[in-house]
Amino acid sequence: MYLPYEIPDAQVLISVKTYPLPSSKYGELVCTAGFLADGKWIRLYPIPFRDLPYDNRYSKYNWITLDLIRRTEDPRPESYRPKFGADKIKVGEKIETGTGKKRDWAERKKYVLKEVFHSMSDLIQLAKSDEKKSLATLKPAEIVDLVVEQDERDWKKKWQDQLRQYDLFDLDERGEGKKREVLPKVPYKYSYKFLSQGDTKPRKLMIEDWEIGMLYWHCLHQSNGDEKQANCLVKQKYFDDFALKKDIYLFLGTTAQYHSVGPDPFVIIGLFTPPKSQENITKEIPESTLKTEGIKQQSLFDF
Repeated sequence: MYLPYEIPDAQVLISVKTYPLPSSKYGELVCTAGFLADGKWIRLYPIPFRDLPYDNRYSKYNWITLDLIRRTEDPRPESYRPKFGADKIKVGEKIETGTGKKRDWAERKKYVLKEVFHSMSDLIQLAKSDEKKSLATLKPAEIVDLVVEQDERDWKKKWQDQLRQYDLFDLDERGEGKKREVLPKVPYKYSYKFLSQGDTKPRKLMIEDWEIGMLYWHCLHQSNGDEKQANCLVKQKYFDDFALKKDIYLFLGTTAQYHSVGPDPFVIIGLFTPPKSQENITKEIPESTLKTEGIKQQSLFDF
């Protein structure tokens, strides 16, 4: 087995948080994934992140501790759920990188780069094998483009109605259940076109990271509601900066729905973007004019 059925006091280094999605069973969920101390990937689901007490809300590269139990309804071997509820999560230290020229990514790299794939074909083969691998770190040979496509502008009505239900356990000053604020849906889809080892033509995978959704809303605010300009800023960050200037790695995950049936069941669930080493820099790319460093994930709900 990849991991035991139960993992008491599991310590997980969070590296992935996907954009919150409506769920008919759980309301609203964030798919979280990260690394155990030995560098093995693990997926935590379900996590109703915005419903967690403030002290239980974790950011990327926080260590968290909780008791985990295997999700038997999910055939993917990395999938676990909190045994005693997400509100029992203990948030620990965060692996920082420092600031400016003193940044040091070595501690994060110890876990993130323990197992790195270079070929999507090899990775897909492992996903379809008895191993059923569903989480991985990929080093692309080249990022060709960031593709921006229009998407539905709002959640389905049944999801909206469900998400707006009163929370009977969160009372206002009159002792009535507070109405849940519906998280805005990003009306665009973002995908990387890239080449991996052995590819003769670019692949296209959707990016479902929390941060690209957060970035869109921040850029829209900065652009005074101009969606075209907002997407130019998103592309500037994710392509001109991350793809061309950074030593980019892709965190990939499969969806339970398409793991067994999709020819390529992976989506991009996060990025790892340390700076390139000096000897690998062949072309200087101007710094992004968009200041996104240090934006807290809570800022997504401020606009």
